[in-house]
Amino acid sequence: METDIPVANYTYMGRTFTQLALGDHSSSAFSDCNSDRSGEFSTTSSQARRLFIACTADNSDDLITHLVTELQSSSIEDQKQAAMEIRLLAKNKPENRLKIAKAGAIKPLISLISSQDLQLQEYGVTAILNLSLCDDNKDAIASSGAIKPLVRALKTGTPAAKENAACALLRLSQVEENKPAIGKCGAIPPLVSLLESGGLRAKKDASTALYSLCSSVKENKIRAVKAGIMKVLVELMADFGGNMVDKSAYVASVLVSVMEARATLVEEGGIPVLVEMVEVGTQRQKEIAAVILLQVCQDCVIYRTMVAREGAIPPLVALSQNGTNRAKQKAETLIELLRQPRSGNGAAPPTS
Repeated sequence: METDIPVANYTYMGRTFTQLALGDHSSSAFSDCNSDRSGEFSTTSSQARRLFIACTADNSDDLITHLVTELQSSSIEDQKQAAMEIRLLAKNKPENRLKIAKAGAIKPLISLISSQDLQLQEYGVTAILNLSLCDDNKDAIASSGAIKPLVRALKTGTPAAKENAACALLRLSQVEENKPAIGKCGAIPPLVSLLESGGLRAKKDASTALYSLCSSVKENKIRAVKAGIMKVLVELMADFGGNMVDKSAYVASVLVSVMEARATLVEEGGIPVLVEMVEVGTQRQKEIAAVILLQVCQDCVIYRTMVAREGAIPPLVALSQNGTNRAKQKAETLIELLRQPRSGNGAAPPTS
């Protein structure tokens, strides 16, 4: 079952965003992938008419049964057409999602994801994503072997397939038991690559998936650090003119609970960036930067010295006076830590 998380939805320009209250890292920084964002597929007039009727009809059971059979056709074009129609039926009518799964579509769609034909692969990915929007389908999708093919699509698919594979993996990761399996199947490095080099929407999808996968699985955090995520996050946090400051900071906040992430964050020049966030960022950025700095400084005198020398105390004092209750508490705790004597064992933790 999906983890019980308080959710508040709001809509902007046709996309639904979700405020996820995730423990100590509550934020509205992440959007939930509520359907695929691929362009509508080209169809003939007769195909378009059939789709319109199917998407508006009260009973599409016969069509669904036919389409599931067509997914296993020897003709690639028939498979594409069937996958496209299933994808649209699942996207436009939520009640169809469970019907399609019960009709036996999941396994043949997973087979399409492994196709050498990139377009067919993309159609399979988008259909699986839309089926995963139904919570009752998530276990069936994962247990039918979808994770490995989705990871392959994330590595080698079209740009749309990569985005939608990231979203599908995010949906599957909302079942806590799937998070370790997704990490073991190699999803973390391609998600980091998507975060680094994808378009804005791809970066958002990758950051959301990485946040989910790393929020409670230590092994996934270490995998992300080994994949070079801290350098990417520092660069994104430093780009105050971009749109990824909040998202990258929240991903960093779940990673720095492990020693390897803290050490790499410092090596990649993260401390000056975080101090600047506390000084000139938005209220939310100031708060999450203080949270990260507190975790970095908690057990390392050298890191405290670096943060203090970077000029963190004055903006932290300001935050302790003007921030939210949580921000004030974090800022005050960090100030006390920075003002402690810095003699004694100040060795920085090893990076491996």
